[in-house]
Amino acid sequence: MDTNTTIEEPCPLCQSGGSVLFGEDRRRCYWRCPCCRLVFVARHDLPTSHEEKAEYDLHENTPDDDGYRRFLSRLFNPLQQRLTDHALGLDFGCGPGPTLSVMASESGLQMKLYDPFYAPDHSVLAQRYDFITATEVVEHLHRPGAELDRLWDLLQPGGILAIMTKLVIDQQAFTTWHYKNDRTHVRFFSRQTFHWLAEKWQAQLAFIDKDVIFLRKNESRNGQKEKGER
Repeated sequence: MDTNTTIEEPCPLCQSGGSVLFGEDRRRCYWRCPCCRLVFVARHDLPTSHEEKAEYDLHENTPDDDGYRRFLSRLFNPLQQRLTDHALGLDFGCGPGPTLSVMASESGLQMKLYDPFYAPDHSVLAQRYDFITATEVVEHLHRPGAELDRLWDLLQPGGILAIMTKLVIDQQAFTTWHYKNDRTHVRFFSRQTFHWLAEKWQAQLAFIDKDVIFLRKNESRNGQKEKGER
């Protein structure tokens, strides 16, 4: 693999040029942006909408699955601790078996749903929210820069964007990383990528778990950071 090889295509997150070859396998190549450090696949390697939905239709996650609830609780429990009793949320990319919204309802919180395949109600993208969740979503976004900016704009001051996604560690680990083998996984974030986003948005950033990240919108330019956030 020639790591000096670059791609003319701009980074789908920050639109910078000069991304270099980061890895490759039998199916596709992976490129890393020198600016935001996003690892991504090229446009010609993106799955079609039909291919995406065919994969998502295989998912069997439901609110009745205790294991799935435990998985989501690693994001939901620390998020709930940061919310007021009447906070309104959006589950972005809720999938075919929305579960976070059920967990929220059981805790007295209200969540709206959006998913381009399973809950394509665009009216919910015209409201403002105290929190937005994106669990196992950002790695699927074909236009992460535009989509994440849109979500950020939907947050109220002081609101939280709560993301769950596996993080790129280094180039050696990436070569054997199972996460990249899912054809619908096309954007791979790292800690450096989230630091770049936090700086761009002037957000308070917290790494809650190995794959759980919170970005809080400042209530003012001089807003105080919450304990444990940096």
